[in-house]
Amino acid sequence: MPTWAHGPVYAMVRGGESLVHAAGVDHAMRAMRSAGDAFSKAPFNKKRLQRAIDNIGWCFPDWDEERCRRTAVDAYRHLFCLGAEVIYQPRLMSEDAYADHIEIGNVQETLQILLRGERAISITGHCGNWELLGYTLAVLGFPVHALYRPLDLKPLDAWLRDTRQRRGLTLVDKFGAADLLPPIVERGDPVGFIADQNAGERGMPVPFFDRLASTYKTIGLLALRYEAPIICGMARRVSPMGGAQSGDGLDSQLFKYRLEIMDIIRPDDWVDQPDPLFYVTARYRRAIENMVRSAPEQYLWMHRYWKTRPRHERRGEPFPPRLREKIEQLPWMTPDRVERLVARSEEESAEFAAGTRTR
Repeated sequence: MPTWAHGPVYAMVRGGESLVHAAGVDHAMRAMRSAGDAFSKAPFNKKRLQRAIDNIGWCFPDWDEERCRRTAVDAYRHLFCLGAEVIYQPRLMSEDAYADHIEIGNVQETLQILLRGERAISITGHCGNWELLGYTLAVLGFPVHALYRPLDLKPLDAWLRDTRQRRGLTLVDKFGAADLLPPIVERGDPVGFIADQNAGERGMPVPFFDRLASTYKTIGLLALRYEAPIICGMARRVSPMGGAQSGDGLDSQLFKYRLEIMDIIRPDDWVDQPDPLFYVTARYRRAIENMVRSAPEQYLWMHRYWKTRPRHERRGEPFPPRLREKIEQLPWMTPDRVERLVARSEEESAEFAAGTRTR
């Protein structure tokens, strides 16, 4: 988009935001839920919907196709509701009103870490409302630095930064993170990541739903360098998402979440591991998997989390024995899960070798 268009487009976006505010939370959430339902089934979205269904089918092999499709549609409803919540969040998530929308779950140990001023790294995935985690901690008095990708629309990006920083949530540009994050962690300020994106060819392949997924090494490297625990948590929607599950008279509770901690990875957990970085990276990825299993209808299944394939697959080579050994050493990986992962990897490697797949 040319620079001259940023201002007019920003005005249109903020005008639409005003209409959402004027509609009220209940009406806006119902409308966005319906819009998500319609978008998911639109002809132009057929490819992405099928990708979501296929991803769900692999991750939950005991589910039938109808359940996978229903969950994929619910994920779109959830995504569109998030759009309305981003608009309402600065107004509703104040020091006085946040308790109307947030239930504080098993976060006592996390709060103790933060109160003691310990170095800590927080991670979550695209499950539930990932922005609410850092936002809630900031409202509670903990100045969180959250890694994010700047918006292409500069005025809207400035608005996003300003509204979040008013509550103590500082957004850190991901493109300068290598230089900015170490001093932040070193001085003990909490740092937050959305850690389930595809990490590209430089990422570390670790198990994610019994399939290798390219995963960021930065989180593990920071944790090992500063001996900082990794807090793996999510904000899980506890309100209904529509259909027969919603019932009558429950829409006023659509914007309702519960903070839940899935795992805390401490230095004592990795110090004796043969490959600490691999262990930490695989374990936080496992925590994200558990988040998804707890609320599959709240995950963005349309994303390409498994896009980048490991080097041995791209080269059409057999599964590396050393990588298999590392995976087998992970306490949560059973022999059946290891075999399923290896079999899937060898299938994809054969596709590359045969030339039926190029990426």
